[in-house]
Amino acid sequence: MRRRQMHMSDEAQAALLSALKELRTELKVPATFPKRVLAAADQALTADRPPAEDRTDLPLFTIDPATSRDLDQAMHLERRPGGGYRVYYAIADVAAFVEAGKPLDAEAHDRIETLYFPDLKVPLYPPVISEGPASLLPGQVVPALLWQHDLDAYGKVTASSVARAKVCSQAKLTYEGVQHDIDAGTAQDSVALLREIGELREAVEADRGGISMTLPDQEITLVDGTFRLSYVTTLPVEGWNEQISLMTGMAAAQIMLDSGTGILRTQKQTSDQKVIRRVHGIAASLGIDWQPDVTYAQLVRKLDPAIPQHMAFLSEATAMLLRAEYTVFRDHDIPDDTKHASIAAPYAHCTAPLRRLVDRYTGEMCVAACAGEAPPDWVLEALYCLPCAMERGKGKVAERDSVDLAEAAVLKNRVGEVFHVTVINTDCELDSPKDGTAHLAEPAVLAKITSATELELGKSVSAELKRADPSFVGRHKVLFRKV
Repeated sequence: MRRRQMHMSDEAQAALLSALKELRTELKVPATFPKRVLAAADQALTADRPPAEDRTDLPLFTIDPATSRDLDQAMHLERRPGGGYRVYYAIADVAAFVEAGKPLDAEAHDRIETLYFPDLKVPLYPPVISEGPASLLPGQVVPALLWQHDLDAYGKVTASSVARAKVCSQAKLTYEGVQHDIDAGTAQDSVALLREIGELREAVEADRGGISMTLPDQEITLVDGTFRLSYVTTLPVEGWNEQISLMTGMAAAQIMLDSGTGILRTQKQTSDQKVIRRVHGIAASLGIDWQPDVTYAQLVRKLDPAIPQHMAFLSEATAMLLRAEYTVFRDHDIPDDTKHASIAAPYAHCTAPLRRLVDRYTGEMCVAACAGEAPPDWVLEALYCLPCAMERGKGKVAERDSVDLAEAAVLKNRVGEVFHVTVINTDCELDSPKDGTAHLAEPAVLAKITSATELELGKSVSAELKRADPSFVGRHKVLFRKV
């Protein structure tokens, strides 16, 4: 499940600009790129590119938010003669611009990933590259890693491969525009196939027990001096688009497993019965009916993240039940655990190299494997360092703290009020837990709660809002205390 971004209206951004700047300072987020990195980026624009097949004949298109310019993926979908489908999926070839061990590469290893804040993004690579000739913007010939997936009539993959190619996207589409055209029956054939293939892939996913729920964006606005928090509805096309990315990630994982060298995104579901009982308790406290014979995957597919109680469960329970990490292997020394629990298959990050460091490496390993070659030395030299590097990424922290900041803004004029909240988690390490997580239904907020007496999981309690300060340094910008 992919959590979505926090958005703010222009008025809300202006009112919270100081707090957002303080948040980035607290997280030690770089404000600019060093001059040596910018100079290296300029030089990279004219550097020689690796040999690549000319596939500018493919009428590729991208689907992204209207304002996005760092476009990682473009696709073309078609029917195969005799039945089934072919999916071409072009991924930005960042390695064509970034040389290992040089300033651009070193800076990327410091930044790890693009960071998203409600008012701006902090890119992994300088925009002169990531929003220029490395981006799959329409009308420009760019280097790419071009995936080809063949699917049968039921949406199951029968073959996948990837190679370097020169491509040219023909159109930059938006989620809203594509959804409208598909619903109206006016979408071009390749675009219209996204629903057909996407729905088939969703059925394949359900059959194998996977989950790929796209959580809705949160939006904060300022109306008559009052901050308001709401969810932005997720469109079906976002799920269909995500299925193409997931399919590619699973194909990349299998290619690396077959070649004997790679890095997977693995995820285990805890077998700790104490944790499992607590997660079932969280579901019960939020009014979610979780029958003993229903798996976590089956339950999640029935939830609607636009419902605050369901979003609260997904936010709290997923972190407790599932632990994701990067798993490296070489020389056919395949680890015992290769699956990603949510996806219910081996999986690798490979489709967002402009926004995530590790994807550049997985892409290179897959290209080499499909060509029957060994991965480049620079990939192998960095391979075992990548899991630790990715752990240093600040993307999840930036996301979490942005949500905390927005929730504090929504409640900041209500400090001292008493609310009815539900205790959905407690510090179970203590015999008498007095700290936990509270769920406030309206507005939909998850926050820390403290108490002079023991907190009981699932109990609805009265709690005074002690703090709601967007500029508070550290976690828990919102704090309740049981009364």
